[in-house]
Amino acid sequence: MYGSISAFDEAVGLGEITADDGVVRPFHCIAIADGTRTIAVGTRVGFTLLAKMGRYEATAVTRV
Repeated sequence: MYGSISAFDEAVGLGEITADDGVVRPFHCIAIADGTRTIAVGTRVGFTLLAKMGRYEATAVTRV
């Protein structure tokens, strides 16, 4: 799946990706594949979905 970073709070390590289909998916900084643990709002990314605690979140977040 593909989308763009729509929010990221570096202090708590949580962010949101707005997918190309318009669905907003949360992610944690440890899901950023290159290990940087930070990413700028507006960055175009690819990601996969992970079912976690009854909801889906983005994982394997990579810049494209």
